[in-house]
Amino acid sequence: MNVAKTPHRQRAVRRKIIGATSLLSIAACSGGALDAGRDQLHGALPVDERNAVIVENDGGHDNWQGEFAIAFSAVGRLTLAGFIVNTSALWPDITANLNDWNGLVDAARAVGVSAPSPISSLAPPLQAPRSGIVDDTVPNRSSGAQFIVATAHRLGHSYRPLVVATGGQLTDVADAYLIDHSMAELVVVVSSLGATNGTTATMGPPNGDLDPWANAIVAARYRYIQVNAYYDQTQDIPDSRVAQLPNDSFGQWTARKRSMLLPGLTPCDQISVIAAVLPTFAQGVTRMTRSGTAPIVGGKMAGGTVPSLSSDATGNAWVVSSGDSASATNAFWQALTSL
Repeated sequence: MNVAKTPHRQRAVRRKIIGATSLLSIAACSGGALDAGRDQLHGALPVDERNAVIVENDGGHDNWQGEFAIAFSAVGRLTLAGFIVNTSALWPDITANLNDWNGLVDAARAVGVSAPSPISSLAPPLQAPRSGIVDDTVPNRSSGAQFIVATAHRLGHSYRPLVVATGGQLTDVADAYLIDHSMAELVVVVSSLGATNGTTATMGPPNGDLDPWANAIVAARYRYIQVNAYYDQTQDIPDSRVAQLPNDSFGQWTARKRSMLLPGLTPCDQISVIAAVLPTFAQGVTRMTRSGTAPIVGGKMAGGTVPSLSSDATGNAWVVSSGDSASATNAFWQALTSL
């Protein structure tokens, strides 16, 4: 009997096809000799849409980082390896934070989109040892750090590392290195954090003031991408487009969250995901390396210091000072309305 597919079944079939294609792509690059043409980077950063991504953040009600990751994953533009949810001085309630992220995942699953269950990771900021030597730091061995280590060994390669896209403090990813030093080769950290003037940068507010010693570990040991490109997240779902959101659980979730975004706050943690998987986004990119420390101005830890970065053509840090916001916003909207 030939049964016509409903629009929902058609979308589900399309997602299965996209998912199968993504798995074939991963399998094709997980062994054997590299093809120099196929393995060339697609943009100015050492990662692109072929890298698997873990998303990590604290609260989920002040930006669209999770929605970007879910939407891009659903249309085959991102391989989503997991969500890690932690706390911070700004978002100290792990139960409330998990409720935010579980609500997002439940809304995605209700429309047939596969989404990983968020992992709770409670750990205090890392403390600098008296020696000042990174490798003397006592690790937290948090659940988030252990998940990063396990996932990196499963999906990360030196030539195509796992991305950890952060929108909060760097505690778990620094802790992952302390547990297993091979993370320096298997992981690239992409963060919405700090500030730059194009030739120098600081790993301070926003987000960078929450665990300064974790920043120092990341700056010293990882390949690190700091995304400071201006991005106006109010244009992701402006008033004119609310009525065009899909009339399903994910569209309803998005509309409801939009109405609950905290007034006066304009964080845009989604730029960590955008920079990682949209090769055309990063426009102004400067290679840098750690050069010293800078005082924390504002934020929760005013009076302390954070790592500073300076231009270095062979440095282990890439600082993004400008980006193609219009293309990123359009890509998000196209993905969101294709769920």
